Amino acid sequence: MKRHMISVLVENNAGVLSRIAGLFSRRSYNIESLSVGPTQKIGISRMTISVCGDEQILEQIKKQLNKLIEVIKVVELEEGQSVYRELVMVKVKADNSNRSSIVEISNIFRANIIDISQGSLTLEMTGDEAKISAFGEMLSPFGIVEIVRTGAAALQRGCDGI
Repeated sequence: MKRHMISVLVENNAGVLSRIAGLFSRRSYNIESLSVGPTQKIGISRMTISVCGDEQILEQIKKQLNKLIEVIKVVELEEGQSVYRELVMVKVKADNSNRSSIVEISNIFRANIIDISQGSLTLEMTGDEAKISAFGEMLSPFGIVEIVRTGAAALQRGCDGI
């Protein structure tokens, strides 16, 4: 099964997210990740939805999304012709003996330290899925207390928008 990124422009009305999530759930399609936020146009939001499936499932999803009144446009973001980024925040156990090692790893991955306490460091990093996974693997020996990831946000390359 292939991973697909779908970008959906919607009217920013109450219940739109619920209707779109319900559409997926009624058809037993799983949303791998979901990112939603306002666009440069007032009253319009953009959803980036990551789903796994074959081309037939993707076409069915796009058709069903286009049937919803609040949906303005649905576009598949092709890999290689789009850029994807996620945000991750990781809280890691840290003490005087390992703090410098954690800081060094965060520098290598261009992560930011956003909180320091006596027993932990909280780090923030953006990147693609592979970079975030590698970052987590490097930090896991220190003891990850908590981790939170956003869904992927994505844009097409070049001058054109959707």
